[in-house]
Amino acid sequence: MSKFFSKQFFLVVPFYLIYSVKILILAQPAMVVEPICDDVNHFTTNSSFKTNLDRALAVLPTTNSGYGFFNSSSGQNPNTAHAIALCRGDTDSISCTNCVNYSIANLTTACPNQKTARVYYENCLLRYSGNNILRTTEVDFPIWDPSKDNATDPAGFHEDMLKLMDNLTVVAARGGPLLKYAADTMTRSDKTKIYGLVQCTPDLTSQQCSNCLKDAASVIAGPCCFGKIGVRVYFPMCYLRYENYRFYNDAPNIPSPPSPPPPWQPSPTGKKAHSTRIVTSIVIATAALVVIIASVCTFAMWKKKKRLEEIIEETYINLNADMSIIKPFEYDFCTVRAATNDFSEDNKIGQGGFGLVYKGKLDDGKLIAVKRLSRESGQGEQEFKNEVLLVAKLHHRNLVGLLGFSIEDTERVLIYEYFPNESLDKYIFDPNKRTFLEWDNSYKVIEGIARGLLYLHEDSRLRIIHRDLKASNILLDGEMNAKITDFGMARLFDPDVTQFKTSRIVGTYGYMSPEYVLYGEYSVKSDVFSFGVLILEIITGQRIQSFKDKDGNSNYLLSYAWRCWRDGTASDIIDPILLKGPNSFTDILRSIHIALLCIQKNVADRPTMSLVVLMLSSVSLTLQVPSEPAFFIHDNVENIATPINEYDASVEKGNRRSGSSQFSVNEATISEMNPR
Repeated sequence: MSKFFSKQFFLVVPFYLIYSVKILILAQPAMVVEPICDDVNHFTTNSSFKTNLDRALAVLPTTNSGYGFFNSSSGQNPNTAHAIALCRGDTDSISCTNCVNYSIANLTTACPNQKTARVYYENCLLRYSGNNILRTTEVDFPIWDPSKDNATDPAGFHEDMLKLMDNLTVVAARGGPLLKYAADTMTRSDKTKIYGLVQCTPDLTSQQCSNCLKDAASVIAGPCCFGKIGVRVYFPMCYLRYENYRFYNDAPNIPSPPSPPPPWQPSPTGKKAHSTRIVTSIVIATAALVVIIASVCTFAMWKKKKRLEEIIEETYINLNADMSIIKPFEYDFCTVRAATNDFSEDNKIGQGGFGLVYKGKLDDGKLIAVKRLSRESGQGEQEFKNEVLLVAKLHHRNLVGLLGFSIEDTERVLIYEYFPNESLDKYIFDPNKRTFLEWDNSYKVIEGIARGLLYLHEDSRLRIIHRDLKASNILLDGEMNAKITDFGMARLFDPDVTQFKTSRIVGTYGYMSPEYVLYGEYSVKSDVFSFGVLILEIITGQRIQSFKDKDGNSNYLLSYAWRCWRDGTASDIIDPILLKGPNSFTDILRSIHIALLCIQKNVADRPTMSLVVLMLSSVSLTLQVPSEPAFFIHDNVENIATPINEYDASVEKGNRRSGSSQFSVNEATISEMNPR
């Protein structure tokens, strides 16, 4: 019998292996984007990180939440390896597991010694890193893949598509901790249909998921994808897709019931076994509790002692700050807690990626604004340190003053001046409050922002590039003076160096200059570009991501403004509220002209902030004639998503750069302010 079994075994196994290989080949998932590997951080073959990464990836396929989310980590800092995988919500369990296994094998081969990598397949995504990647919206540069075909009515199609994406975003964000997924169909007035799907990793909060998907939607509104009949946009923690055909299944996968215990591990029976289990459990639990309490207490004491030194030692801005400079800015956390009434809901005045913002009142009656790093946020540590060290040394009437900071265990707060008015975006984009920004006040704000940037670029001793200048990062005091805030993304620069390059892009879409978005190249001219966009938003009263012309059609603000200026119809983009006073129209036209100079595609053609301030203050200064702005979109709707000249290749390929350079966009310290 044994011989017969052995003979049958060796006859069957080859056929079984051949069949298994066929199944594997047939089941290979379709890759959507080539693997993206970190070009900065590497590990060696025999390193601890390599061992931890292998362990994390080996365990990953066994960690399915039941809804296609996988998460594992291995090792201790600084060599911890983290990995996550996410299957599309409508993928069955077999296809999901197969996709995850295949993506692990492919990604580790494509990125053999990179600490950070990601890959996207039709049914799943995989990402691993040396940094914690759970509950964080710190994301790499998005990957987009537009269809080659345009809709017959790009503006109408785009508007309907955004409505569908908005609805799906709400549904997905409301999903629970196991699944944040939504798919649906919209039937348009011409009977054509748009099919959409969105999904976030379920570890994100509802707000984080919503923000991530809105960022993805803003990519679609850009020149790469406007009016296309189908687009995919991929972030590490979320993605969206729409097509003019059905590409998803009817329902998300359903979690499998728990597996029964293995047959080779029978459960003990009888009173003796039951008593043994109880005693063993008590002993183990007690011992574990003692060890945990002792470890936590020891670690807490050490961490509290070292916390302030770490702010200086670990900060990536490489400042040679000393304790004597920073110590006077430290507040006792109990004082901050008392000032905000224990961070009560009634005192909350804003919320951003960094955390919540509260109004507070110190014992001496001074009002403060307190930004508290969210405990659930996986980001903000570096931005917190950056802002403490930078803003503590910056003093200018057009910069928000940092009064201090506080650290206690896991708590991190920043204390700012309190302003009775709101952030600039609330005034620009709110139809009711917009009336307060008549032209005199609007011009005052524009000039104030310009002078604040001039101080950062040329007059301060630190020389800083802000890198995230936008309306929500401008606060207004009681006299409508503009104050630049949020320096978590700022970078010091050497006055002798005119341009830098980074593999980590931060900022907000629409405000970022093209050379920064596509190639990671930034300079003071990057802030100048953002300033030009901000001027046009102030003058039009509309956001760059959702601009509509006078006929209600969606358009790209920068190219539309340039065409109107070229054709002598600049009044078409001016908000009528601003047209008050005898000289306002002339001043507004000049401001539009200055804005167009700031958003030139060539860095050398943009003015410095010192020249911008001079142009704003001297009407006798002759201005150069601006050329087409960056990412110019032509009048012909057939070419509406065609970027200009040297940017064509990168955009049309979804920015899949050779060398797998890794880019990121981070809004960790961006705060949306209510009245304060």
